[in-house]
Amino acid sequence: MPNIFPEVSLLTTVANPSIINGNAYEFARNRAVISIGVAAAATGTFTNIQLGARNVATEFSPPILTRYPVIPDEMYVNDVVELQDRILIPWRNPTGGTIVVRTAIQLSA
Repeated sequence: MPNIFPEVSLLTTVANPSIINGNAYEFARNRAVISIGVAAAATGTFTNIQLGARNVATEFSPPILTRYPVIPDEMYVNDVVELQDRILIPWRNPTGGTIVVRTAIQLSA
């Protein structure tokens, strides 16, 4: 069961197209259940969650935590990905400061 824990510092007024771009699990390797938890170290960021062609969560403010989301308690999205579905989790920081964002992703076949 792969677990992915990306952490990124979002600079002022910057958008990250997907926090897991270039990751080995950016594209689903098989049909799997996916659980996703997101967190930001301060208020003001927005994120989306897209699995393949489906928008699962759109433009929401994540919980404010100074750590990764706890598995399984803070995994807010649970869904199924099909073979070669792209996992996109873009972040946007419209604030005046740099904010650390974290995502916990768990895949199970």
